[in-house]
Amino acid sequence: MIREMDISDYSQVIELWSETEAMLLRDADSMENIARYLQRNPNLSFVALKGGDIVGAILVGTDGRRGYIQHLAVNSNCRGQGIGAKLISAAVDGLANIGIAKTHLFVANDNLNAQGFYQKLGWFARDEVRMFSFNSSNSGNV
Repeated sequence: MIREMDISDYSQVIELWSETEAMLLRDADSMENIARYLQRNPNLSFVALKGGDIVGAILVGTDGRRGYIQHLAVNSNCRGQGIGAKLISAAVDGLANIGIAKTHLFVANDNLNAQGFYQKLGWFARDEVRMFSFNSSNSGNV
């Protein structure tokens, strides 16, 4: 079952993200920040449930022009069952419902498993752009 993510899911979701290989978590993934993110981006982030437990989660937002998938994870024991694809579909549909047709996501260069997963779903790499970041805080873990 797929349903909208709620901040009450945070403890299970952060545990899932923490156990997911190549998932880069930062201070920005605190409960307070995720609550604010969900509030600003309603109806876009989802969890997958199996027997009452969260086995998948996707965090999705928009800047009003484009959609952004921040974190997608499926419990390693539940992979290969279409859960990740269903979470992606729910997110893309949620974005389409508010008029967002194009969605971006970031995958680590060495995370070949994730890259293959997204390519099978019709996503494509954008080699003509390079991501730059700026950190205005004193913390390198933002």
